[in-house]
Amino acid sequence: MAKRPSRPTFAAKVLSRSSYPEFLRISEILRLETAGGALLLLATAAALLWANSPAAEGYFALRDLKIGYEPLHLQLSLGHWASDGLLAIFFFLAGLELKREFVSGELRKVSKAVVPVAAAVGGVAVPALIYTLLNLGQGAESLRGWAIPTATDIAFALAVLAVINTHLPAALRTFLLTLAVVDDLLAIGIIAFFYSSGLQPLFLLAAVVPLGLFTLLAQRRVRSWYLLLPLAAATWALVHASGIHATVAGVLLAFAVPVLASRKRGETGTGMAEALEHRLRPLSAGFAVPVFAFFSAGVAVGGLDGFRSALADPVAVGIVVALVAGKTIGVFGVTYLITKTTRAKLDDGLAWIDVAGLALLAGVGFTVSLLIAELSFGAGSAHDDHAKVAILTGSLVAALLAAVVLRLRNRHYRAVEVAERRDADGDGVPDAFEHRG
Repeated sequence: MAKRPSRPTFAAKVLSRSSYPEFLRISEILRLETAGGALLLLATAAALLWANSPAAEGYFALRDLKIGYEPLHLQLSLGHWASDGLLAIFFFLAGLELKREFVSGELRKVSKAVVPVAAAVGGVAVPALIYTLLNLGQGAESLRGWAIPTATDIAFALAVLAVINTHLPAALRTFLLTLAVVDDLLAIGIIAFFYSSGLQPLFLLAAVVPLGLFTLLAQRRVRSWYLLLPLAAATWALVHASGIHATVAGVLLAFAVPVLASRKRGETGTGMAEALEHRLRPLSAGFAVPVFAFFSAGVAVGGLDGFRSALADPVAVGIVVALVAGKTIGVFGVTYLITKTTRAKLDDGLAWIDVAGLALLAGVGFTVSLLIAELSFGAGSAHDDHAKVAILTGSLVAALLAAVVLRLRNRHYRAVEVAERRDADGDGVPDAFEHRG
């Protein structure tokens, strides 16, 4: 009798620990992003306070102040410079991180990549579907916001973890970072295909020239900033002029950067991608994202009545429900489905409540959600203001629910942390990372 084909097996365990060098690298990234998350929260609070104070006119006048060179379509407001310019740095780093993970990180193995990538896709698709269903009868304008609740803000999420003082295990932190990075790249794809308008093919073709030169220098491992920066700026400016959102240029430039060090070209130490990431992450987390949040999060709520009115908008309802319920269902549901339809299982020391807490935390959508809200409805429009209130509300609710779930497991997380630091043989590598699944 012929054997029945076995079900596909991606890995013996899912959400397992990374290698120790990868653990150290990710820990450094998360440390910087946590500090950036604190600045992000401060910038958001400052914007909301100023926008709802007697001096609110000053805030909106500053946000709408235009500077730049009009012949190159670069006479933009400060708020526009923050969303198109500063966020290009943010997406450049996301592109570098994703490429590095697939070339030399844990995600180069299908068994490691399938769960976080699939979970990220589920965390984008389900919120988009829920928002769309809740706004089907509201017209085409409301439906333009379908992508708003699809993003996860890693800095904001890590700030939440810092506030509740949870000791999340290495495997869960790695999963959260990978989820957020894939999420960001899916978001930039959505922006490029669904939120670009007035395409100018000549400018787009012209952008290929500086992008090609940047790629050539990068592949030759040229790291001179005075050569790379002007080419990157020219690529960004031409992509912006082409009608495609300028942040797309950040991802294109990131994908041009080699990950592995070239011994043939005399490179030693880290590869070019990791070196650039090390230099630019403090700029992104400490300046670019907080400044964007400051100019984007400021919305005149109008007191309690204005808050209620904003959340009565079906657009706002769709965003809140999609962030809180949609993200949780998408991330948790896909992870559970993959585990149950293969021979995989959760890593030792983890339980499904941990995945549920992480899925709730993925509902903290902020930076990219604010960007997509502006692209959907136009900065300062009624729907845009309501969407911003909903993004803040949904993110806060998701954060509070995640805090409750994760704090319940904090004693267990402390025990796992102790185990992950134990080095009985004194070889400099904790024992838990020498015997990972």
